[in-house]
Amino acid sequence: MRTELTSLLEQYERRILGQNLNLRLLLSAILTGGHVLLEGVPGTGKTQMVRTLAGLLGGDFNRIQFTPDLLPSDITGSMIYNMKEGSFQTLKGPIFTNILLADEINRTPAKTQAALLEAMEEKQVTIQGETYMLQEVFFVVATQNPIEFEGTYPLPEAQQDRFLFKLQVDFPSFEEEKNVLKQVIENNFNRTKVSQIMDLDTFVAIRKEIEDITISDNVLDYIMKIVRKTRDTDMIHFGASTRAGISIGKAAQSWAYLSDRNYVTPDDIKMVAKPALRHRIQLSPHVELEGATVDQIIEELVGSVPVPR
Repeated sequence: MRTELTSLLEQYERRILGQNLNLRLLLSAILTGGHVLLEGVPGTGKTQMVRTLAGLLGGDFNRIQFTPDLLPSDITGSMIYNMKEGSFQTLKGPIFTNILLADEINRTPAKTQAALLEAMEEKQVTIQGETYMLQEVFFVVATQNPIEFEGTYPLPEAQQDRFLFKLQVDFPSFEEEKNVLKQVIENNFNRTKVSQIMDLDTFVAIRKEIEDITISDNVLDYIMKIVRKTRDTDMIHFGASTRAGISIGKAAQSWAYLSDRNYVTPDDIKMVAKPALRHRIQLSPHVELEGATVDQIIEELVGSVPVPR
């Protein structure tokens, strides 16, 4: 692993306390070129987590607060008439950035949610019939509040499948939370501006190195057995798609790189399987009635698949 990436990860974990696993998974996702659905109650540092990553990478950062009256053009942009010059001009929206935080994405109707689809999948935006390419490094992090559903519009399964990971942000441990409280009271918490650790050109070069991480046929078989297992059990109503297997494989390459290896192991697959699958499967009604969670079922399924040597 490059020294710049090691320094970035160390600085990231120093500024965001109590979320080390999620920080590594978030970094794995952007290295893979995927997008992340971030779920957690208010006040757990989701926005700070994404803003800090943008600062460390030296990339542009925009945040959109999703509301019921938000229009697709508020995200992508629109054409306006310039009376002074007597011509129409394109006004690009906040989606033209490196890292985009879609805050509370489930608070806006499906039409506006869908405005993100073309951008996330194709890295392009269409404004009044004209197509504009987004930047090479384009990363969407969409947040959801898991405890408040009044006036919300749940993301359709097809749109959730566009996200590489679904990460769950929980409260930090007692000591970590106490440390945050202490630093805020003493005015020492994040007073200094986030220093850029690497430039985007270096980041793109690292992405290309990750593409060369080796995945053996045995490990590919392991991924496919896990994905197909989600379709062959009566515990799951809707199983994972082929895109889920692709996501697991690509994310495992990033995780192996962060672990300073040039090959993927079954342990890498186990590490990324849960965040890559939890938003792509739907439990059967009888399993939900028994009180089982998606994460518990995924652990059980992954544990039932023989690990390759």
